[in-house]
Amino acid sequence: MGPIDPGFFEGEEMRAALAARDIGTVYRLLRRQGVSQRRIALLTGQSQSEVCEILKGRKVRDVRVLERIADGLGVLRARLGVSYGEQAPDPPSAEKEVDGAMKRRVLVATASAAALGQVLVGLPEPALPTGQALPSRLDMSHVHTVRTVTERLRGVARYYGGQADLLSAAAMLYTRWMQVPATDVVKARLAAELAELHTEAGWCCYDSGLDGAGLFTRALRLAGVARDTYGIANAAWHAGMTLVRTGHPNDSLKLFQLGGFQLRPCADDLRVPTLTARLARTSATAYAAMGGLDEATRCLAEANDGWAPRDAFERAGADLGTAAIQRDLGQLDAAEGFAASAVRAYGEGHYRRGHTVSELLLAEIHVRAGEPRGLTPAHQAIEAVSTLQSIAARRDWLMPLATALEVRPGTDTQELARTARQIATTV
Repeated sequence: MGPIDPGFFEGEEMRAALAARDIGTVYRLLRRQGVSQRRIALLTGQSQSEVCEILKGRKVRDVRVLERIADGLGVLRARLGVSYGEQAPDPPSAEKEVDGAMKRRVLVATASAAALGQVLVGLPEPALPTGQALPSRLDMSHVHTVRTVTERLRGVARYYGGQADLLSAAAMLYTRWMQVPATDVVKARLAAELAELHTEAGWCCYDSGLDGAGLFTRALRLAGVARDTYGIANAAWHAGMTLVRTGHPNDSLKLFQLGGFQLRPCADDLRVPTLTARLARTSATAYAAMGGLDEATRCLAEANDGWAPRDAFERAGADLGTAAIQRDLGQLDAAEGFAASAVRAYGEGHYRRGHTVSELLLAEIHVRAGEPRGLTPAHQAIEAVSTLQSIAARRDWLMPLATALEVRPGTDTQELARTARQIATTV
């Protein structure tokens, strides 16, 4: 089952229905074009009876359901007034989990389709902001513009954390260029750069405490359009990392396996060894989370076999990931050495977020090991993370430190634990 023809969404009546969030009319217009209720249900993650009720007049007001409908139909969320960074009140936990499970299934299915070369053509294009014109024709300078913007915004995110709105806005802005005439080569290169930008935006959404599944899904589609095997693997790895850290290691392993499958034919790409090592290392993280200690140990050995980091950032990321795995395996001595190395390596560059996360992990290891001077680095790390715009750093790295402090006796320790937990739960 392929995507819906994007031309179906361009008529005046359809545009008005999308802008008004009138999903009943949207579905009725699709039915006129021959799209079955069953196909709408499968694409949007709804039951056929739900689609039928909407066709009969039931309103759709929940933002997360609207996001799911937009992503499933291939319509930019902004056309339904639910742009990338917009949040809604949390639904009941059961509904939230069903919605999250559907997004994960769509993400894995899209990665699988891209990996197998089943390109999802007909990417939807965002509506133009009033008064803002597109270029008349694209050339390689436009491709370089997207690449430069991605690199610079990535640097901002690595320093401050967060930045979901900034990256998502850039992704929305430059995706409009896919409408502009260009040679096939330019279009393919642009799609590859946009895939990278969407991947970074998805990661920043995770770091900002938001759901980046839609951005990762679009990154995979764009990389598929470009036939960019590295881009597919990179998007799968980033998406899988967010799933590991949000409690879905099994789904993440599917993405890591698909990413590894993509990299096999392109061994001459200088970027491949690093990404291959990352996929293996994060697979170890997923296995450790599921209690698969033998598999985690094997994957960690594969990650370190014959791979050498190209720069301080790669070395720091590898050491941080290894330290966390060793912590999960209960090897605190080994974890301490890797965490300390990550702190030093991140300190060599302008990677304040990574440096702070490494300090948090190192402090947690010291506290868990009963180090007598563990409170000083813990206090410093807690102060540092409070200045970041990273919800994920607080949730995934500060919260475990707070838990470790809470089980250690002492008035000063308990006071520091309360401070840590307060910062970790502050949005």
